[in-house]
Amino acid sequence: MAEQAPAAQRCGFVALIGAPNVGKSTLINALVGAKVSIVTPKVQTTRSLIRGIAIEGDAQLIFVDTPGIFSPRRRLDRAMVGTAWGSTQDADLVALLIDSRRGLKEDDEKILQGLGEIRPPKVLVLNKIDLVDKLALLALTHEANQHASFAATFMISALSGDGVPDLKRWLAAHAPAGPWLYPPDQISDAPLRQLAAEITREKLYLRLHQELPYQSTIETEVWKELKDGAVRIEQTLYVERESQRKIVLGKGGQTLKAIGTAARAEIAAAIEQPVHLFLHVKVREGWADDPERYRAMGLEFPKE
Repeated sequence: MAEQAPAAQRCGFVALIGAPNVGKSTLINALVGAKVSIVTPKVQTTRSLIRGIAIEGDAQLIFVDTPGIFSPRRRLDRAMVGTAWGSTQDADLVALLIDSRRGLKEDDEKILQGLGEIRPPKVLVLNKIDLVDKLALLALTHEANQHASFAATFMISALSGDGVPDLKRWLAAHAPAGPWLYPPDQISDAPLRQLAAEITREKLYLRLHQELPYQSTIETEVWKELKDGAVRIEQTLYVERESQRKIVLGKGGQTLKAIGTAARAEIAAAIEQPVHLFLHVKVREGWADDPERYRAMGLEFPKE
């Protein structure tokens, strides 16, 4: 007979939502205490739902890092925004993150309007407070709370960690009672293949974010455990045009080599095993209209 969870245990899903580039991925990494979501200066880095798992006292919190919510124009945009809003329906708690330095912009206001439809308790999280004076923060808090009903407001810096423990404790205290869903030492539910692909995509964006548009995706095709304890990983970087393939390769393949070197080191550190990483670049025209690619990213394929 299975052991029953202690009565004091809590477990809850927390959806982190917000406009693009407000710091959701940085915050989820800070809350978990380890890197589970990629962070780049490029907006819309997060495409699918990335779950980070943290323990706070007797509570296990499963944080869902969602794609940024904005006015979608393309099919991929619509899929990401739909995924972000969909995550709030299944969450126990919803945290809206706002870049306090930027204030309330059009995307933020649209999200605030949509929060009226959201059932779970909501908290307002003002990020980057180290860059804003206190009077401006108080004015922003007042303005946001007039748009929507929040159970609490937190002022944090996801980058420095200031205020993050208070937010984490509040979320833990308000998570529903129930047994933990994951082992205590697990920090993400992303498959290793997906994690490895996300790490390589981060290195691609950091290297080429001014040159390469969003028409690129990365898939881990081979993951083979070797007898010496190392892992052989083969990944394919798909782009839509030959001109994009040349950008990724770089002169003499140097750009791709640099991306691979950076990705290999971080993947090896993440899985605590030596890694042999092989990257290939292929042109796949129209991949952004291929339902199979959306399934690979954990997104629903939106109809026109």
